[in-house]
Amino acid sequence: MKRREINRLDRELTKYVDELTSGMGRKERVRAMGWYITGLLLDGERKSIEPMAARLVDDSSEVQAMRQRLQECVTTSTWADDVLSTRLAVKVERDLPGVEVFVVDDTGFPKKGRHSVGVGRQYSGTLGRVDNCQVAVSLHLAGELGSACIGMRLYLPDDWASDASRRVKAGVPKEVEFSEKWRLALERIDVALAAGLRRHVVLADAGYGDVTDFRESLRERSLEYVVGVQSGLVVWAPGTGPLPPRPWADGRDRAGSRYLTGEQKPVTLVNLAKAVGRKGCRSITWREGTKGKQQSRFNAIRVRTAHRHTMGRAPGPEEWLLYEWPTDEEEPTKYWLASVPVSVTTKRLVYLAKLRWRVERDYQDLKEEIGLDHYEGRTWRGFHHHATLCAVAHAFLALRRALSPPVQDALDVA
Repeated sequence: MKRREINRLDRELTKYVDELTSGMGRKERVRAMGWYITGLLLDGERKSIEPMAARLVDDSSEVQAMRQRLQECVTTSTWADDVLSTRLAVKVERDLPGVEVFVVDDTGFPKKGRHSVGVGRQYSGTLGRVDNCQVAVSLHLAGELGSACIGMRLYLPDDWASDASRRVKAGVPKEVEFSEKWRLALERIDVALAAGLRRHVVLADAGYGDVTDFRESLRERSLEYVVGVQSGLVVWAPGTGPLPPRPWADGRDRAGSRYLTGEQKPVTLVNLAKAVGRKGCRSITWREGTKGKQQSRFNAIRVRTAHRHTMGRAPGPEEWLLYEWPTDEEEPTKYWLASVPVSVTTKRLVYLAKLRWRVERDYQDLKEEIGLDHYEGRTWRGFHHHATLCAVAHAFLALRRALSPPVQDALDVA
């Protein structure tokens, strides 16, 4: 946003910031949080503290004082980022029209050196490779009209979690331990549910969907999901399954717990889809955007997962397998498991699966417009304060776009 746009929206932005930051400390702290959010919204190539401070003041002699206020707000001030994230989640849930889903994902931040909290050589889906970077897990609320990040947590690799010296220097809290990304995603969801948010359908890519414990944990929370999975995941095809456990040999009046694999065998998703063939697929359009119709060919069938079937584990509950098989491909290109009701239409399944694109838009806006990846500090607190204030700034834009979309004048078109 340019300064004249900020000035025009000053009353609206002030009301928005005051609603979210009220009571979070002394007036000076709350005022600095507002300045930081405004600095993130202002146009500029870099959204680190020094250039933001220069854009927030009219007199160059005031830059240093503003820099110190912003620095203290993010790196040393003790306000609780979880409190602000929770307030933001409640506001987005209430004010963003058409919210339908939770979306969980993670994003990477390329870094040099080894001292920035959580940095290391690790895989980043953002970069598409293993590189020296930080990775953060985030939760988003989304619908067709918009989306917003409502919580972000830095992933702390095991070598960081076990390095006492680096933890102390980066200010990692004692209670923070190594936790897999899917567990961090569940933590964000639990925080949202505890704040009173509705139990939306959860969307995620295969990095999360392939984890059986993640899917089961969502079921335990009475949450439906549509999650990506890899083609090699093993399932029981429709009408097939393992043999029930045999009775105990010692005459006990109950059966054992180990399911048995008989003549029927579970199959991989790709082999099941090929066995069904292209005949089951039909063309579905899930969105009409600026690039025209978005459509492909899909099929949906009922399956049960066969996780650890060789160890006698019971099959998973029946759920939908959705797969996409474009006409110019020799086999399906994408797969999803969905725990939504059996009565749902294939078109609705496709719509939900494809709605995950909103998180990619959020990451793009957060980084390119807001400066999420411009933070230059090294500490745990600084990273999370910056990320939370970025989410607040981004949600302001998301709400404005959804509630006050730009009106196109017919005369302009002519």
